[in-house]
Amino acid sequence: MTAALEVSGLRKSFGSTIALDGIDLRVEAGTVFALLGPNGAGKTTTVHVLSTLIEPDAGEARIAGHEVAREPDAVRAAIGVTGQFSAVDGLLTGEENLRLMADLCHLSRDEGHRRVAELVERFDLSEQARTPAVTYSGGMRRRLDLAMTLVGDPRIIFLDEPTTGLDPRSRREVWRIVQELVDGGTTIFLTTHYLEEADRLADRVAVMDRGRLVVEGTPDELKRRMPGGSIRVGFADVLALDAAAAAFPGSVADEAAVILQIPSDGLAASLRGVLDRLHARSIDAERVSVHEPDLDEVFLALTGDVKEREGVLR
Repeated sequence: MTAALEVSGLRKSFGSTIALDGIDLRVEAGTVFALLGPNGAGKTTTVHVLSTLIEPDAGEARIAGHEVAREPDAVRAAIGVTGQFSAVDGLLTGEENLRLMADLCHLSRDEGHRRVAELVERFDLSEQARTPAVTYSGGMRRRLDLAMTLVGDPRIIFLDEPTTGLDPRSRREVWRIVQELVDGGTTIFLTTHYLEEADRLADRVAVMDRGRLVVEGTPDELKRRMPGGSIRVGFADVLALDAAAAAFPGSVADEAAVILQIPSDGLAASLRGVLDRLHARSIDAERVSVHEPDLDEVFLALTGDVKEREGVLR
C-alpha cells in the first residue's frame, strides 16, 4: 500500500521537557491510524508537528510525499486539521463559516458556492445553515467543524480528540462521518481518549507514553498481547461443570453460574480445541462465549509503571 504519512526519528523538546523522543511511524493511504496516550504523552505535539504548526527539532516527516520542514505549503495543501477545540465562529452562520474557509482555500466564487452547498447537504446542516453557529448543539458544531476541514478536499485529515465532550449519539454521528471519509479514500490520523473509538474506527493503533511509541498494531493484535483472555463455557448442571473442569487444568469453575472459564489466546483454533475436547469426553455445553482484553486494559497496562510495561511487551 502507498504511505500517506511517514515519520522517522521525530524529536521535539520545550525547554528541558522532551515532548517527542524519536518517533517512527507509517500510515497507509485510505486508512484510520489512531494515536492513544495519557495526557502529556505527546499526541497533540505530534499532530502539531505533522500539520506544520510547529517545527521538529530533529527527524523527518513526509506527508503525501512532501517533507514537512522543507515543503510546508505543499503539506498544508494536502491536509485538513480538526483540533480539540472547535474552530467555528459562533457569530457567523454555518454557511458563512464554510464560505470563509472556501475563501481561505482560494476557491473561486462558483466553486466555493458549490462546495459549501455540497457540505451543508452532506453534513445534514440544511435547516440551521443560515442561523448563527452559537445556537448549534455540541454535536452540530463538531459536524460543522468537520465540514470546514473538508472545504479544501484534503487527502489526509488530522482529528485531534474530535469527540471530546460529545454525547454518545453525537459521538456515533462523528464516527459515521469518519467511516464515510475513509470509504471515499481519505486518510485519517486520529488522537483520542476514547478507547472504544479507536477500537471501532482504527485500522492500526499506536500507544504513546512520555514522548515515545510504546507499541503499535491492529486493535486485535494489541489485545492479543495482553494476558487474561478466556473462553467461557456454560453447562446444564454442576456434574457437567466438574467433568469439564477436570478436562481443562488451570480453568476456573463458577458453580453458582455453572460456568467454566478457560484461559485462551482468543484465536479460533483455541475455541475449536476446547469444543473438540468437550465432544471427545461427551460433555455437552449449553453456551460458549469468548472474552478478550479490551483496549482499555491494553492502554492501562502499557501506560502504567515502566516495570509493568516491560512485563507486557514482547
